[in-house]
Amino acid sequence: MTAPRTRPARPGDAAAIADLYRRSVTVLGPRDYAADQVAAWAARAPSAEAVAARNADGRTVVVAVDADDRPVAFGDVEPDGHIDFLYCAPEFAGRGAAAAVYDRLEEAARAAGVARLHTEASEAARRFFARRGFRELHRRDLDIDGVAIHNFAMEKDLG
Repeated sequence: MTAPRTRPARPGDAAAIADLYRRSVTVLGPRDYAADQVAAWAARAPSAEAVAARNADGRTVVVAVDADDRPVAFGDVEPDGHIDFLYCAPEFAGRGAAAAVYDRLEEAARAAGVARLHTEASEAARRFFARRGFRELHRRDLDIDGVAIHNFAMEKDLG
């Protein structure tokens, strides 16, 4: 299968990215998290306005797009190498869209001279990042509005 086409995110993508985030959490999240954890996580989904503001703050934001140029996966990397978001539409999960986005983010970080990528990964993202050479630093136990949830601090040296 050919890797999906990627491109830099555009201001007009904000609503699609916000929707993609919400759908990814609510549809894919239950594979690894309990219903109350997914609900707490989904409640933190950014609005289209918040996505637009984040995407304009200096981070690199990449989307994978379908044949109609609609985002089906997105991710970002901040100037210090922090990957904050990497999400895929449920109907494109396992089809290379998130991997294509990640590859572009790593390329951008390397081109910018970033020495280390780091992230806080969900259970599913933990497996994804481990396959790409990230190492787990530690589990992070969090409380989101009274709901216990966890993720994993991970990093990859680019040197």
